[in-house]
Amino acid sequence: MSVDTAGQANEVAPVSNAALWTGRVMSALVVLFLIFDATIKLIPIQPVIDSMNELGYPPAVGLARGIGIVTVVCIVLYVWPRTAVLGAILMTGLFGGAIASHLRIGSPVFSHLLFGVYLGLLAWGGLWLRDRRVRAMMPWRI
Repeated sequence: MSVDTAGQANEVAPVSNAALWTGRVMSALVVLFLIFDATIKLIPIQPVIDSMNELGYPPAVGLARGIGIVTVVCIVLYVWPRTAVLGAILMTGLFGGAIASHLRIGSPVFSHLLFGVYLGLLAWGGLWLRDRRVRAMMPWRI
C-alpha cells in the first residue's frame, strides 16, 4: 500500500509473472554489462587506459580501478533488494558521468552518448517491474 500526495491510501497493483520476469531480465542485462565493465577496469586492460586518455582523463591505472570499485558498489547495492533503489540512484549518477564525458569529446550520439540513457532506462524499468516500492513511487499502469 502507498500514500498519494493527498494522504489517501492506495494499493499498488501486483504485476504479472511475465512482467516480473521481464524486469528481472532487464535488470540482469544491466548488471551483466556493469560486471564486465567493472572487471576490465579493475584488471585494467590497455584499451581501458587508452579510452580514458581519449575521454580526457589521466591514463592512470588507479583511476580506472577506482571507477571499477565504484561500479562494483553500485552493482551490489542494485542487486540487493533492500538497497536496490539506492543502487539505481548511484548507477544513474555513474551513467550521467559517462554521458557527460562522451558529450564533452563529441562522441556519436546514438551509439556512445546515449548509451548511459539506454542503461538507465533498462535499470529503472527493470526495477520498476520487479519492485513494488518503486511502483508505489511511480504509479504508472502497465
